[in-house]
Amino acid sequence: MIPQLHHSPGQTDLTRKFLQQLKHHGFTGDIGQRYADRLSMATDNSIYQKLPDAILFPKSLQDIVTITQLAATETYRKITFTPRGGGTGTNGQSLTNGIVVDLSRHMRGILDFNAEEGWVRVEAGVVKDQLNSWLKPQGFFFAPELSTSNRATIGGMISTDASGQGSLVYGKTSTHVLGLRAVLLNGEVIDTAPLSRQQAEITGQGTSQEAKIYREVMSSCLDNRALIEQKFPKLNRFLTGYDLRHVFSAQDECFDLTRILCGAEGSLAFIAEATLNVLPIPKVRQLVNIKYDSFDSALRNAPFLVEAKALSVETVDSTVLNLAREDIVWHSVSELITEVEGQVMQGINLVEFAGDDLEQVEQQVAELCQKLDQLRETQQAGVIGYQCCRALDQVEKIYAMRKKAVGLLGNAKGRAKPIPFVEDTAVPPEHLADYITEFRAILDNHNLSYGMFGHVDAGVLHVRPALDMTLPEHHQLMLTLSDQVAKLTRSYGGLLWGEHGKGYRSAYSADFFGPELYEQLRRIKTVFDPDNRLNPGKICQPLNNDTPLLAIDSPTRGAFDRQIPVVVRESWRGAMDCNGNGLCFNFDVNSPMCPSMKVTRDRIHSPKGRATLVREWLRLLSEQNIDPDSLDSSTGFSLRSLSQKVKNSWGANKNEYDFSHEVKESMNGCLACKACATQCPIKIDVPAFRARFLELYHTRYLRPVADHIVANIEPLLPVMAKAPQAVNFLLAKPWVNQLSRRYVGMVDLPALSHPTLRRQLSGHSALTTTLEDLQGMSTEQRAHYVVVVQDPFTSFYEANLVNDLVQLITVLGFKPVLLPFVPNGKPQQVKGFLKRFARTAKKSAEVLNRVEALQVPMVGTDPALVLCYRDEYKLLGCARGEFKVLLAHEWLKTVTLPTERSPEAQAHWYLFSHCTEVTALPSASVQWQELFAQFGATLHTINAGCCGMAGTYGHEARNLENSRNIFGLSWQPQLADKPIERCLATGFSCRSQVKRFGGDKIKHPLQALLQMARQRS
Repeated sequence: MIPQLHHSPGQTDLTRKFLQQLKHHGFTGDIGQRYADRLSMATDNSIYQKLPDAILFPKSLQDIVTITQLAATETYRKITFTPRGGGTGTNGQSLTNGIVVDLSRHMRGILDFNAEEGWVRVEAGVVKDQLNSWLKPQGFFFAPELSTSNRATIGGMISTDASGQGSLVYGKTSTHVLGLRAVLLNGEVIDTAPLSRQQAEITGQGTSQEAKIYREVMSSCLDNRALIEQKFPKLNRFLTGYDLRHVFSAQDECFDLTRILCGAEGSLAFIAEATLNVLPIPKVRQLVNIKYDSFDSALRNAPFLVEAKALSVETVDSTVLNLAREDIVWHSVSELITEVEGQVMQGINLVEFAGDDLEQVEQQVAELCQKLDQLRETQQAGVIGYQCCRALDQVEKIYAMRKKAVGLLGNAKGRAKPIPFVEDTAVPPEHLADYITEFRAILDNHNLSYGMFGHVDAGVLHVRPALDMTLPEHHQLMLTLSDQVAKLTRSYGGLLWGEHGKGYRSAYSADFFGPELYEQLRRIKTVFDPDNRLNPGKICQPLNNDTPLLAIDSPTRGAFDRQIPVVVRESWRGAMDCNGNGLCFNFDVNSPMCPSMKVTRDRIHSPKGRATLVREWLRLLSEQNIDPDSLDSSTGFSLRSLSQKVKNSWGANKNEYDFSHEVKESMNGCLACKACATQCPIKIDVPAFRARFLELYHTRYLRPVADHIVANIEPLLPVMAKAPQAVNFLLAKPWVNQLSRRYVGMVDLPALSHPTLRRQLSGHSALTTTLEDLQGMSTEQRAHYVVVVQDPFTSFYEANLVNDLVQLITVLGFKPVLLPFVPNGKPQQVKGFLKRFARTAKKSAEVLNRVEALQVPMVGTDPALVLCYRDEYKLLGCARGEFKVLLAHEWLKTVTLPTERSPEAQAHWYLFSHCTEVTALPSASVQWQELFAQFGATLHTINAGCCGMAGTYGHEARNLENSRNIFGLSWQPQLADKPIERCLATGFSCRSQVKRFGGDKIKHPLQALLQMARQRS
């Protein structure tokens, strides 16, 4: 039995009092105070960990004003605040032990747009890709690019002055910020915009905080102009935090306070809204993927490529390429980056050309290709080949792979993982190759492996050395490397923080700027935030404040993970390996990962959040010398244990604290769709460690009745199917549904099939042919047979589908055999009945391996159940055997289909794939398209997220609202504009959800094929 974890770090009394008063002052946003909430904000995309005292989620500008006005009162002047956006920073910019103010949950409004003048006004929590998705129909886009664009917020981009691919042409975020609406810590709202010097001087008159700021900033910039020009590097990736060089225009005629706030990392004010410059979308984009015999060749060839007047030149090394090959993303780019026969590809450069003139872009590409042919023929510059991507979707697929490179490095094998801490240095591009040679020598001297990718045209390369931060010596090595790389970068006239801001690396600022200019930064900080309350420890301190900046060797996630025994860490790798990349925060409702995060916008309901909570849960167990794995086999039924569980559950109902309850709440929200297991670059399989947690949690606490019903549904269904009409009669009664909701926790239970599958197949040889019959046949005879593997949902709730599969097999000239129903065990696994699942899986595997020995193909209908055989059954080890159950489309691809066109040949069909199938079998939808094409029909694959049902998740009363809302995110809108009779879904749960919330019944694609096959015959 797991122990009660009743101790968690508390909040300060001052913070609790502040939060209580905040509600009384009209704050309308959310407040996060629980340990789980705070843990979810204790990390970002960096190596560091710092627990905040609370989190505020304002809903409006007025909420921010309310926060700051209350904070300005004398009582609360010791409380510190840190703004937070997407949490994608790699240097701990949004980490604090004060109060986090997260603008990403609610402040996501696109407020105004002017196409004629080319600007858009947005709230700070708008995600970059969300904005561009909204702008696309208008023909515009927000130009600054970054790899985390599907979860990085505009406010965060402004705060770090983010940039990435294409910055030589498009510049940084600050280049496109026309004005800001910001809130000072005294509650004053300021609007920034370019002003003439005279207008700025007028604004600087008076006693307001804004006036003081204008006076101080103007004075610092004008009085130190020569020093600023001398110290600030003339690089495309110019300095961030605070950008004194660009506050005034070249002739000092124009003043723009916006440039001080861009890159300030939330240390001066809260960015609430931004007016942004937007550009027309280029009509033509083409890409040349150039392959090299070494990464050094790729780097040294960059200046030659920049001369081609390309939009951008990106580079990727072999480490990243090899990791991409092992990821789901590779299936989309494998034909665009093929191997070169007889050569080893050690690096690639991606050269993009863009514009509105197709002829001009094609000429640029042709000229570059001609030069590349010459280099290849003469064996110069290490060029071994290239490929051109001329279609927009090809270009976007390549960049999707490149963007995922950041996370893919975290999936490197071994305990040491490539991590960010010296990964965005910038040097003059012409010196990049020599600089990287010295950089690599530093790493090689420490015998470290590493991955590299980046923007060679701008002199920026992301270098991530592989360290195991749970080792104290590697923690120290991280500091040593930071110092060495900082020194090397200065020697090349470069920047340690060329792209991702300073954060914890602010400790190097004083050495970089020198005492005179660093004092000017402190003057700026002082006039905005004299008491050092906004994101303290970053950029610089105010004058007369000796609080040290955050140290490079501050506590990291590894330091906390170190407290968990190695054997436990290895056993729970699924949770331990999360590196904070945050791809699971993707704003796109049509992407499969993660539906619970998308619908709640609460990060404890994301794969990263769940991994974070489980890591802390394991650490707290370790503090009590508990090995969770040793408990797995020690739980058995006894009256004593039952009485103890009753007592513990009673205490839980009386709000007796246990951190395990917070972890359990997070796990309850998981749909077990398994999208994270493939979509996450680290392959964080939440359903796997969720099941283990649930098993352990319920060694201490009673299970709900619904869990037992779900776990026993497979053996119950054959019994219920003996009297389907009686069961359906009861289920249709409102009072039964009310009792079920109240006492069982289940709603909207589906009706059993009537007539049953056996009744529908009455007289068909599929029912009468046995395994023994097949065993008695010759190999040639068995070649005409196909075994249909039943699952609990389609066989008993959708028997017509299984019947249609049998009929389709028959129409295609084969002889179907219906395998007697054998429980799969998936419901038991989902609910954490892992020992029972192992027994069920073992029995099922024995039966299926008997069929496998006959060399007869086995076909199932439901992706979730069939894929369970391939994934969850791995726990059996060797006992699993070599059996393989195919999905319908996989089997159909192996047979010869008739070539005559169906009368339905001109019909258009629309495929909604099961989310588990989409992520585990990314080529499945294309294969369905090919099958429909063979029948002469057109199948459109619909890009939709999760339907919200996910097995029994949607039938649980506590999940009903979320289930309905998830369905409303993507499925409902996608179905609304299509003929429902032409819509198809591969998942049983998906079809059930459509029927429940849409009132319509849709088919499985094999049923559409059967319809066409019958019409043709």
